[in-house]
Parts: sequence; C-alpha cells; structure tokens
Amino acid sequence: MQRFVVISGCSGGGKSCLLTELARRGYAVVEEPGRRIVAEEIAGDGAALPWVDLAAFARRAIRLALEDIGRASGETGRVFFDRGLVDAAVALQHATGEPALATLGARRHYDSRVFMTPPWKEIYVADAERRHGFDDAVAEYERLVEAYPMVGYRLVILPMASIAERADFVLRALEASG
Repeated sequence: MQRFVVISGCSGGGKSCLLTELARRGYAVVEEPGRRIVAEEIAGDGAALPWVDLAAFARRAIRLALEDIGRASGETGRVFFDRGLVDAAVALQHATGEPALATLGARRHYDSRVFMTPPWKEIYVADAERRHGFDDAVAEYERLVEAYPMVGYRLVILPMASIAERADFVLRALEASG
C-alpha cells in the first residue's frame, strides 16, 4: 500500500489545492470524503452534516474512505488521498468516544508517511461546506497529529509555501525513500 499517500492536516490548510496540483501533474487523486458527503447532504435532507450530526457524518466518511481504498486498488502508480480512514475514525471517536481509531487504525492502508498541512491562518477560509472556525480547525489538527502516530504512521509536516513548492516537497520526500 506504499503507493497510497494521505494528505491530511488542518482544515483549510491547503490540502485540496495541493491535490489539485498533484492531479495536474498526472497523479491519481481521491477527493476528501467529507466534502463529498457535505455536498450530497446539502442537496438532500442534510441529516449527516457534521454540524448537524457529527457521528452520522463520521460513519459515512468511514464507509466512503473504505470504498475509496477499494476503488484506488485498480489504479497503477501513486494515489494521493485528500484525508483518509484515520481522519474519519478520529472524527467518530471525537463525536462519540467510540474506540474507532483503535479498531480502524489497526491495519495500515496507506504509506507509512502522512503529509500534514499545518494550521495556516492566512489561507484559512470558511465556506458553505466548511462552517467551523479556525480554532476548531486547529483543534482537529491537534487530534490528528496525536492520532496518526498512535496507529503507526509517521508525520511529515508540509512547509507553508506555494502549492507548487508543496507538491515538489511531497514528491521529493516520496522519491527519496523509494
């Protein structure tokens, strides 16, 4: 699974822009489960929106992340994920106290390195799909920074740099280790 690479970190920290750049460079990318769920829920009944029912949202994100892993298995080469299963498990655990991280994080599905976008207030923007504030985004980041190493992943913090520089950084780090 070393070819499956997670970009995680602070909400509003530039993950989606980085994934867009990696796709532009020809890599397969998987869009963030949460954004897809929010778009579907806004178009539907809205029952599983994170600001309505975080547990229902997180359970859907877990199912979608598992489906994404299965679909990506058909890809050749590296596949970059905008968040992943661990992010969803952390959200469920935060919402309910269920030991989702221990259960779902026990099997590693992705490369051992997870690239983290740190909190970056200057680029943070709330929108219709991201209704929480910067402080909530930082708290989520802190939960992720604690959780990923607990289930065997090594964090690589991305520099606060341009999108192209961040993409170069990720690709160089991956190439350096094969």
